[in-house]
Amino acid sequence: MAVQPKDEVGTRKGCRRYRWELKDSNKEFWVYGHAFVKLVSLGCLIAALILLHGLAVHPIVLLIITMELSIFIFFIILYSFAIQRYMAFILWPITDLLNDLFACGFLVGGAVYAVQSRKTMPLHYFIAVILMGVAALFAFIDICLQRKHFKGKKVKKNVLVPPPPKGQEPPPAEKTEPGKEPEKEKPKEPEKDKGKDTEKDKGKDKDKGKDKGKGKK
Repeated sequence: MAVQPKDEVGTRKGCRRYRWELKDSNKEFWVYGHAFVKLVSLGCLIAALILLHGLAVHPIVLLIITMELSIFIFFIILYSFAIQRYMAFILWPITDLLNDLFACGFLVGGAVYAVQSRKTMPLHYFIAVILMGVAALFAFIDICLQRKHFKGKKVKKNVLVPPPPKGQEPPPAEKTEPGKEPEKEKPKEPEKDKGKDTEKDKGKDKDKGKDKGKGKK
């Protein structure tokens, strides 16, 4: 078995590759702080659902909490089992960033709507609304953590410029010896005196014709 690099997957295949991807994905998930932030948001949403159980709550508030709860569980399972490593056609950092952005907006909007929809709030209801706001705060913190994935990456230029067709190849560049400047094109001679030269030639031809006629006589 060949020695494999520690920072890259190398030529690992099968179970060996999955074990490496699992360790690397969990290491990245926990070291960057995404796991802690998502687990705190998940705990706040679960506690809010428990506190709202048995109370008169608008269905939209419950829908927002359960929707964000399921999405957070999905991303935790995704990163914990390194599933995103085998679906490279999806830009997961951008997907997670957009999810955190929408989660923050939905939870803040749900908390505001929950406060406005009731005139009196029991203690459990009030604590549940605060927990929704805390979950939205940690989703915003996760947005700031997601910026680390985009540091040091430059946008490629001329990506959308199509390549030249196969039949039309670019003209070869002129080779110049080192230390010599490329030769400049010589300027063309002016064509002003061409008309005069043709008139002189016609006159000479006429004189030759006359001389030949005299010789015959």
